[in-house]
Amino acid sequence: MDLSFDWSLLGPPLAAGLVVCATHVLFGREVLKRGIIFIDLTIAQVAALGAIAVDAAGIEAHGWIMQIAAGAAALVAAGLLSWTERKFGAVQEALIGSLYVVAACAAILMLAHNPHGGEHLEELLAGQILWVSYARVWPVAALYAVLLAAWWGGARNKPVLFYPLFALAVTASVQLVGVYLVFATLILPALAVRDLPQWRGLLTAYAIGAASYAIGLWASVPLDLPSGPLVVCTLAIVMLIAVAVRGGVAWKQAD
Repeated sequence: MDLSFDWSLLGPPLAAGLVVCATHVLFGREVLKRGIIFIDLTIAQVAALGAIAVDAAGIEAHGWIMQIAAGAAALVAAGLLSWTERKFGAVQEALIGSLYVVAACAAILMLAHNPHGGEHLEELLAGQILWVSYARVWPVAALYAVLLAAWWGGARNKPVLFYPLFALAVTASVQLVGVYLVFATLILPALAVRDLPQWRGLLTAYAIGAASYAIGLWASVPLDLPSGPLVVCTLAIVMLIAVAVRGGVAWKQAD
């Protein structure tokens, strides 16, 4: 059994994972800070719903129109949640969860009469990261560079900009790695370092994300297992190891 890291096969998926980590670890810490844990899953599901709607209309998969539709759906959801946070902040998490359920059920209904609906839904949820190409990674990397520049350029200090920036990041990543990996990359590394100072926490979270993608992708080949779900499980394991090494302090209430 060949246990070497096959760069020709795993290089593009690893690049995709590192690109997703670049923004999602950062946004994940903000999500935990705001206490809106399921916003990432909800925005990702709404973006997927936009893509499903376009696909149901017979438009070519992975085309620019599909990307625009997914982005538009995510931005509408972001605008709605930004408004509900201001008006109904006390029940924001419940509203976020409700939007997720409605979007998920709407996606199932749209695919009900599609003979490949189940396969398409599984691809959006679990992703097909192993078959990602560099050609799909570079546009996402360029978008993330703009989003990161906006974030560090001052957007992080303007709460009203969080939702649209977040929506654009999630829209791109859902198309690249799937809903499950989007949620796991946002929450698990950030959860492991929630009590650490900003820069130390970010660097540690980035290390957790990068290591998990590398190990999960590498192990998926000899084990012949789906890469996306295996990376999610690897993220959970590495997060628990990181917490255990640090004595479990990440699970305690931060000062």
